[in-house]
Amino acid sequence: MSDIKVDFKAVQHIAKLSRLAINEQQAQEYTNQLNQILGLFDKISNLSTEGIEPLVTPTEIEIFWREDIAENNYSSEEMVANAPSQQGSLFKVPPVV
Repeated sequence: MSDIKVDFKAVQHIAKLSRLAINEQQAQEYTNQLNQILGLFDKISNLSTEGIEPLVTPTEIEIFWREDIAENNYSSEEMVANAPSQQGSLFKVPPVV
């Protein structure tokens, strides 16, 4: 198993930084789930890939090219209409120091 583990305190810290309200039971469940995911990555990293050619994509796909055309579909007022906080035609966010 991998040396990297997610602990209960880290999950609570990440939730706080993400502004997510989770209770202790949810934090413990997420801790267990994240450690299971890390365990799966550890298993994958131990697989032998010798003789296997790397893939760009897992399936054969055709490249679809389209012309890149800039369009102004919405006004700035329409774009910030549903924002929780705005100042003029800009999104208002808390300051980051």
